[in-house]
Amino acid sequence: MKIAFISTAHIHTKRYVENILKAQHGCKVGGVWDDFADRGRRYAEMAGAPFVADLSALLADSSIDGFAICAENTRHLPLLRQVLPTGKPVFCEKPLVTNPADLQEVRDLHAKYPTPLFCGYFQPGTDQIRAVSQLLNEGVVGKVSRIRYRNANAAATGRWFDHPDLSWFIDPALSGGGAFMDMGTHALHLARTLFGPVREVWAEIGNQSGIYPSVDDFGIAQLRFASGVLGTVEAAWTQTGGLGGLEVVGSEKAIWNTKDGYVIGDAKANEPIKPLVDTPNRIDRLVTVIQGKIDAEDLRADLEATFETVAIMAAAYASAQKGCWVPVA
Repeated sequence: MKIAFISTAHIHTKRYVENILKAQHGCKVGGVWDDFADRGRRYAEMAGAPFVADLSALLADSSIDGFAICAENTRHLPLLRQVLPTGKPVFCEKPLVTNPADLQEVRDLHAKYPTPLFCGYFQPGTDQIRAVSQLLNEGVVGKVSRIRYRNANAAATGRWFDHPDLSWFIDPALSGGGAFMDMGTHALHLARTLFGPVREVWAEIGNQSGIYPSVDDFGIAQLRFASGVLGTVEAAWTQTGGLGGLEVVGSEKAIWNTKDGYVIGDAKANEPIKPLVDTPNRIDRLVTVIQGKIDAEDLRADLEATFETVAIMAAAYASAQKGCWVPVA
């Protein structure tokens, strides 16, 4: 089984290559293409794979079983135009695209070339969130009224993007946005996956630290779900401490994260939630998809959540500019 990398721009590419090199599923890197040849050759050497300067040649290689797109955010669409027609499974880093016009084109492309497609979202498949999701589906907390989710790191305060390979994260033309586009997309995808479609968004998104002033380094969005649930998601590159994770308030019980994992309870008592088993994500998910081991309905539902995450994100940035609630298109 061979996977080809289409660009190596993303910060997680090194981890993905290492994953393949260490895994026991027999997968290999079958080739690497990058529009920055020096960068691509470095990753190809690490993977023990050929660097292919001609993208069309790599796409036409019959020995390749699937593709991993690890390009800059705004370069996903031009690559998807070329990769989806191959009919081979595609893992594309998140966010899928960064604006509604690109989203519509991807929807149209995928309708024409319905190959398996998914993004780098992994929170819904983690052991603890899967257990939380099961409890929500069983109605254990009662009627959910409010949820909160924080996804944040110290990328700005740690100056992660000073490295030349990663400087695109702070170039709006390539990233489409800053911390909220990068980290908030995970939070929005998880919220949409667990609690359904979002009707409208109010958001405050900006730069507080001044470290990478060309893009936002934090964002807070309020969500009104079609179900009536109210939600808050937070994202930042300036998180200096504290716990992230999900909080759910129901009419009977609440669920929240602690340093020892998720618990369920009320003001009087709580008990730990026993984690389930992680589902494969990112490169491991691509391998599983190639093997035909993921249900088509699961892939369809996740892709629809991924599509809607782009629309929610666009509404959040629009709200931050306008200072009002913005409907999700």
